[in-house]
Amino acid sequence: MSDLPRQNQQVQREGTRDAVYIGKKPLMAYVTSTLIQLANQPSVTIKARGLSIGRAVDVSQIILKRMENAGYIVGEVRIGSETVQSEDGRTRNVSTIEIEIKRS
Repeated sequence: MSDLPRQNQQVQREGTRDAVYIGKKPLMAYVTSTLIQLANQPSVTIKARGLSIGRAVDVSQIILKRMENAGYIVGEVRIGSETVQSEDGRTRNVSTIEIEIKRS
């Protein structure tokens, strides 16, 4: 059991990026969450899929525009799609986006 906490600490020391998953909460909740993570991590990835993609772009732009003096920049932006199975058993493609925000 004592090995598990050490493994988690080791992963954090290696500089893995944290992620903020965008859902249906108020926009500023995601902005605040991202800024808190950026205070502790060099970069944070904002992830969204489907109809939440616009909200993810809004979160990244609020951080960049309103926090101009803090020196945040957009890193990689990755777009793609995932195959999701709906409740009735059919499969469909859902668009995804990942926006990396990092300190300059």
